[in-house]
Amino acid sequence: MPARPADPSPRGHRGSTGRSAPADRRRDADRRFGVRLFASAAVAAVAAVLFGLLLALVESGWGPLRHLDAGAARSLNRTALDHPAWTGTLRFLSHVVWDPVTLRAAVALLTLWLVHRRAWRLATWSAVTAVTGGLIGLLAKAVVERARPSLPDPVAHAPGFSFPSGHAMTAMTSFAILLLVLLPVVRRRLRPLCWAVAGLSVLGTGFTRVALGVHWFSDVVGGWALGLAVVALTGWAFEAWRADAGLGRTDVGEGLEPELGHDDPEGAGARRGTATHRTGTRNGGTTE
Repeated sequence: MPARPADPSPRGHRGSTGRSAPADRRRDADRRFGVRLFASAAVAAVAAVLFGLLLALVESGWGPLRHLDAGAARSLNRTALDHPAWTGTLRFLSHVVWDPVTLRAAVALLTLWLVHRRAWRLATWSAVTAVTGGLIGLLAKAVVERARPSLPDPVAHAPGFSFPSGHAMTAMTSFAILLLVLLPVVRRRLRPLCWAVAGLSVLGTGFTRVALGVHWFSDVVGGWALGLAVVALTGWAFEAWRADAGLGRTDVGEGLEPELGHDDPEGAGARRGTATHRTGTRNGGTTE
């Protein structure tokens, strides 16, 4: 019986469609990348729509929203007056730990560290996201010109307009930057803790502003929504930037630049490391 002729294809095994295995993998990777980019754009769109809806309701003086804002302000103000020690803790968290100056300083230091690590693209993304968020927040305040809560016995005061909350927006953008940059250098088992700390800090920042009577509840939600939209849009742009640079696709759970641990995060060594990481993942391996 004559021997079966060898596969003349130099590319190895081909499927029934005639495509090689590497081509199938690239096509699957491109599909996943497209899904992630679409998801980022969808998050940005939802957040922007939420902010726009809140803005419209605030500007129109919608009754149910005014009732919700006023009720939350009065209730939390009574609690603050009845518990001075608790109020002092809220002031410390709002004016020191989660103050925009503190968070922006943390992002600035992180950006300088990224420059030192020669992670130029990531440093640019960090700086642009932080600055863009701050400027958009100031512009929105100037356009809306919403007055802050006026309570009979205030426990705190703040200058400027109210909508959206600058503290809430800065917390959203700053903790997102810190999280998405630093995840690759954090051990995998500690990453859920990082997500939890970031989430609780963002929520806590918003709560302190309402509890201290310097923002309406809708101001805080508006700040969160606008900050999330900014991060999603700049994150989408960064993912597209990585693809153009040949640095591979990422999962948000791995951070924006998984190669940050390499000596040259965005050089040829990083591209080789990315390829090795993808191969190990396909073979069932994990990184620690």
